[in-house]
Amino acid sequence: MNYKTPTKAIITDAGFASRYLPITKTIPKAMLPLGNRPIMQLVVEECVEAGITDIIIVATPEGKAIYDDYFHNKVEKIEAQLHKQGKDDRFEPVKKVLGLANITVIEQDQSLPYGNGSPVASARNFIDDDEAFIVAYSDDVVFGPSAVKDLIAAQKEHPEAAAIIAGQPVEHEEIKKYASISLDGDKLVGLVEKPAPEDAPSDLASYGRYLLTPEVFQHLDPKNIGLDGELWTADAIAKLIPTNRVYVKKTSGTWMTTGDPKNYFLSHLRYVKDYEDYFEDIKKFVNNN
Repeated sequence: MNYKTPTKAIITDAGFASRYLPITKTIPKAMLPLGNRPIMQLVVEECVEAGITDIIIVATPEGKAIYDDYFHNKVEKIEAQLHKQGKDDRFEPVKKVLGLANITVIEQDQSLPYGNGSPVASARNFIDDDEAFIVAYSDDVVFGPSAVKDLIAAQKEHPEAAAIIAGQPVEHEEIKKYASISLDGDKLVGLVEKPAPEDAPSDLASYGRYLLTPEVFQHLDPKNIGLDGELWTADAIAKLIPTNRVYVKKTSGTWMTTGDPKNYFLSHLRYVKDYEDYFEDIKKFVNNN
């Protein structure tokens, strides 16, 4: 079966983010800023750039209200005040947020086990049986060309695909943090979640950008828990490999993770380098202190 080109994306931020406590007891991790935009907005913008029109954000119960407020609250009092002050330009970034896409925020199904597959399973009712869809983890940001756009282009080459995953190489010792990819041409033949470096089939890492089809939902089942007793998207994709219709797209943008404070800081520096005009000031400060 050939599935329709994706117009929907599931973006997940439903974990505890324990490495960021105490701030993430109040603020969802993907609401941490890169410049004056939260991480989540950059992921949404990447999807929109690729032609996605409908986005389902899967959040914790506490995070749902925060995302709803960010993407839907028109803050008309602020707009009116800025207009009185002749500062309408300062409100333009808010208008951009409000008009990005059709964004729905849901809570993760609390009956599901912990794991990065559970937010995806929670959004099952939003996906039609004949359409492919995008899954994006908000831990990951992509600078430069959209990885989502790359995945959709790959589906045009492989309309029969049951799944297409994004991959980029990492340092050998870093592969233990990711799912390691084994390839035959551009077909996926193996996916090992967080292997020891000596056991990894390659240093090509799967990261949080996927083009999936409804076939994956049969494997995102609480009975199929894996490493650390969690429900993993990578495990569900691996179960599709025998169909011989799972592909890998080596993406062209620069993937960076914000999953821990060090890499979040490095991602923030990259954001400033690409989008702000004070990067040279930061370099001078570092060199002089």
